[in-house]
Amino acid sequence: MQQPFDHAVDAHGAVVLRVCRAVLGPGPDADDAWSETFLSALRAWPDLAEDADVRAWLVTIAHRRAIDVTRARARRAVPTEQLPERPSSWGNPDVADEELWTALAALPHKQRLCVAYHHVAGLPHAEVAALLGGTPAAARRAASDGVAALRRALAHRVDGLHRTEERTRP
Repeated sequence: MQQPFDHAVDAHGAVVLRVCRAVLGPGPDADDAWSETFLSALRAWPDLAEDADVRAWLVTIAHRRAIDVTRARARRAVPTEQLPERPSSWGNPDVADEELWTALAALPHKQRLCVAYHHVAGLPHAEVAALLGGTPAAARRAASDGVAALRRALAHRVDGLHRTEERTRP
């Protein structure tokens, strides 16, 4: 382009700002989109064709920058005065079963992983073996040994449950 870039900013800056504000509303996001529009335009200015419609070109860039800002807004956290008191259940052991999770944590490493991957995550023994290295038979055995160890560690819970059931039967 032959004319200086600052002439394009002077001639079309107000239009670009109106477009940004129309899409984003007044405020800092529109101002940032305006700035980003002209930064992008400045980078591409030397390669712009002589007969290009500069105003339409700048409005197209502004539109794309406004879309970028809109997408970025959707990814940003929204500040709130008070956070809701909801503990996440994702990946957190149930506090009511703390004894179970403690017993699971006490298992030998390979048994703990085999039990977790097979019984908690639901992976077949072949996939557990692929993750940990070894054969499916070895993964099956480690998971079985881990479950047996858990049953021994938590036997008092099962015995107490059976005794309670026997007392409540007619």
